[in-house]
Amino acid sequence: MLSAAQAETLSIPGPAGALQGEALIVPGAKAGVMIIPGSGPIDRDGNMPMAKTDTYRLLADGLAGAGISSLRIDKRGFGGSETAIADQADITIATYAQDARDWAATFAAKIGTDCVWIAGHSEGGLVALVAAAEQAKAGQAKAGQAQAGGGRICGLVLMAAPGRKVSDLMRMQFRQNPYNAPVLDELDGIVGSLERGEYRDEEKITPAIRPLFSKGLQRYMMQLFTYDPVEVAKGVTLPVLILQGDRDMQVKSEDAALLAKALPQARSVPLPGVTHMLKADVPGNPFATYQDPKLPLDPALVPAIVDFIGSHHGK
Repeated sequence: MLSAAQAETLSIPGPAGALQGEALIVPGAKAGVMIIPGSGPIDRDGNMPMAKTDTYRLLADGLAGAGISSLRIDKRGFGGSETAIADQADITIATYAQDARDWAATFAAKIGTDCVWIAGHSEGGLVALVAAAEQAKAGQAKAGQAQAGGGRICGLVLMAAPGRKVSDLMRMQFRQNPYNAPVLDELDGIVGSLERGEYRDEEKITPAIRPLFSKGLQRYMMQLFTYDPVEVAKGVTLPVLILQGDRDMQVKSEDAALLAKALPQARSVPLPGVTHMLKADVPGNPFATYQDPKLPLDPALVPAIVDFIGSHHGK
């Protein structure tokens, strides 16, 4: 019988300092899941200054209750990994993906498994795809043989992950907000410039939207916008679970469909009534799941992940 989960802080070397995460280890567990956060200054629990959700902590607790160990990480430059880089703007999807692979190797060794599963949320889903594609390129895993072959990533759980270029998603998100109407043309122009690798002078950007496009963020977006999740996904041969809520304001069911088409081996599980924070939508309050960490995860989320991992365990 499995005993109570034990929390433990883990660290691995980063470019300028340590990267930090928190493992929730279930003694006797035969599988582990690493949770990769979404975009922005979001921490290992799923919180940031403008959003308090506890989504990742709740997910870790749910997995532990099902007998699965987990690792929640702070991205380089944020939280416990703040000192891992000298310049917080000096981050890319490629470096996040390499961090994910390094973490996967460390976590697998910690819990005594040949590989671990990566659960990427939102932009973290893109990071997970890039990490898996790079692993495949390196010849460290083959389709359906990740555990037997000693690969460090068993497979992926993509939670509200983009299926379109993030630049296209941003355009969609800008148009959904009626308050952006006066600056839509400007927003579209800025995104177009960044797609072409051209900086915009911050001082010439309308003050209301200037914080979205600091020079550091512009640099990050330039490389982010070059990734097409569908093209990246075509290089992934590992098992994949796609989870997508239909009340998500940031990523849509269309994105899940695009990923599913690019990943014929994937299992897709729609989550009716679920928001981007993987919680049930609160009628009349579309931002409730971004503001109330006491709201539980959608009850279908953890069982879907547990069933998916169980169906591949030992293959």
